[in-house]
Amino acid sequence: MSVMKRMSLIFRAKANKALDRAEDPRETLDYSYQRQLELLSKVRRGVADVATSRKRVELQINQLEQQSGKLQTQAEKALQMDREDLAREALTRKSGLTQQISDLQAQHAQLQGEEEKLVLAQQRLQAKVEAFRTRKETIKATYTAAEAQTRINEAVSGIGEEMGDVGMAIQRAEDKTAQMQARAGAIDELIASGALDDVTAQPGDDIARELDSLSSQSDVELELARLKGLSAPQAPGQLGAGQQGSADPLSKQAEGETPR
Repeated sequence: MSVMKRMSLIFRAKANKALDRAEDPRETLDYSYQRQLELLSKVRRGVADVATSRKRVELQINQLEQQSGKLQTQAEKALQMDREDLAREALTRKSGLTQQISDLQAQHAQLQGEEEKLVLAQQRLQAKVEAFRTRKETIKATYTAAEAQTRINEAVSGIGEEMGDVGMAIQRAEDKTAQMQARAGAIDELIASGALDDVTAQPGDDIARELDSLSSQSDVELELARLKGLSAPQAPGQLGAGQQGSADPLSKQAEGETPR
């Protein structure tokens, strides 16, 4: 097989597949029904045209028959008046009209036969069109129901194209959600362990924390000294803490001196 034949075969195959996907049986049936209606309309117009021609021939026959009868009457009157020449002329004209009437009657019979055939064909075609219309609507309803059932089954099973896209979107959303949750958990662990400082802290927060730490240590030392003072044993007769604190240091030194 030549390259051109292969290309032509591939093109026809792909075109046929594309047309098959694009074709809607309901639209095809409607189009076929419309074409049949157009054909039926043409047949009806043909019947009307033949009937019109037949009627025109009938009118011509009637007119010629009236003229023939008038010539017959004229011929009889001419004979009564002893005008044989006029009677012969009238009868000669009548003979010509008789021949025309005979030809028109033959044409009339032919037209009437064609009209009857067309009327019969029209009736048969109309019956077929009506039957096709009933079958068309039945097929369309069946196809629509099958299409709806197929879409429902695809939606339930999730194998439809649209439902497949929805499933992929849900899967991507779940993956992103899991990734964000993992990232948030990792950041929380790093902040809790001190490995990651809070980037929202102000520049002066380090100094404030150091001052707070020193103040806390000073408070601890003061509280510890107070507790030590309360827990130390006191000598008998020793002054209270307030009196002892107000004693003169010189007197304490004098009392501490020994005689030489």
